[in-house]
Amino acid sequence: MRNPTSSSSISFAAAQHQQRQPAAPAAAAVPLSEFGREMQAGLARKPRRISPKYFYDAAGSQLFDRICELPEYYPTRTELRILGECAGEIAGQIGPGAEIVEFGAGSLTKVRLLLDALDSPRRYLPIDISGEHLEAAAERLKADYPRLAVQPIAADYTMPLVLPAPLPGAGKRVGFFPGSTIGNFEPDEALAFLQLAARMLRGGGLLIGVDLVKDPDRLHAAYNDAQGVTSAFNLNLLRRANAELDTDFDLDGFAHAAFYNAPKQRIEMHLVSLRDQMVSLNGERFGFEEGETIHTEYSHKFTVEGLRALAVKAGFRPLAVWTDPERLFSVHWLGA
Repeated sequence: MRNPTSSSSISFAAAQHQQRQPAAPAAAAVPLSEFGREMQAGLARKPRRISPKYFYDAAGSQLFDRICELPEYYPTRTELRILGECAGEIAGQIGPGAEIVEFGAGSLTKVRLLLDALDSPRRYLPIDISGEHLEAAAERLKADYPRLAVQPIAADYTMPLVLPAPLPGAGKRVGFFPGSTIGNFEPDEALAFLQLAARMLRGGGLLIGVDLVKDPDRLHAAYNDAQGVTSAFNLNLLRRANAELDTDFDLDGFAHAAFYNAPKQRIEMHLVSLRDQMVSLNGERFGFEEGETIHTEYSHKFTVEGLRALAVKAGFRPLAVWTDPERLFSVHWLGA
C-alpha cells in the first residue's frame, strides 16, 4: 500500500514552512462548499479532524450498508433482532396514527420493522445528509407502503430545522434514531442533539438505539473487519475530497486505524499518514508527518443507566428499554 513519491524526501520542517503558503495563481482560492470549509478548517487544526457526517456521499452510504452486513459488525443485526422481537411492545408505547421522523435515515431498512408493527402510521419523514441516497431509498419505501405519506428531507439533522406541520388527525410525532449514531457525537454534542430532538418532538417521544459497553476484543473486531470494508469506508472520505474539492490526497499514503479507548468508553477511528507528505486544498498546502492522523469518528458506548441519565438531562422522560440476551445493544423509548 505504500507509495513513496519525491515529497517523502522533504523534511517536515520544510513541510511546515510550506504548509500555509499560497499556491500558484492557477490554484487560487475559490468559494468552498460546507464540506470544503470544514475540511479546510479540519486540516488547519491540530490534532486534525473532520466530522463523520461527511462519510455519507452515495459511495460512502453504500459502503456503510455493506458494513452492516459484515459478520463482525454485531450492532445492526442485534438492533434488528430487538426491533423485530419487541415491535409489538414498541408500537404499544407509540400508539396509533404516528408520524415518524427518522434522523440519519440512510437506507430506510430498520424503520420497516417499526412501520409493519405500528397501528396506521400517518407519515414518515426521513432526514439524511446524503440526498441522492435518501431519494432512492424513499422511492422504494413508497412503493412498498402506498398508504403511507413519505416525505424525505435532505438536511443535516444535527442543525435546527423546521419540520412540516403535523397532518390533521395524526397521533404522536415520534423520532427514530437507530444504529447508536448518538455515539458518534462528543458528550456535549450528544446532549445538544437530544435537547434539540426533545423540542422538535414535544408531546411525542424518541425511539433510540444505543450500543452498550462490552468486551474490547469484540469492539475491535467490529471496526477492523477482515474484508477491509470499514477501511474502504474510512478512506472514501479522502476519495470524496479529491472528487469534490480538488484535493490531492494519495489514498495509498493513508491507512485506516480504529481502536477502543477504554477510559473514554469509545472506539476512535483515524486515517494515518504512512509517510511525510503534502496535501493541497483551495490554494493552501498542509504538511503531514509519518504517523500523523486525521480523526474521522468516535463511537461512544453506553451503559443503560448512563443513557437514561443523559436523556433526563436533555429533557426526556426515560420509559421502556429493550436489550438482547447478551446485552450487546439497547433500544430506549424516551417520552418528550
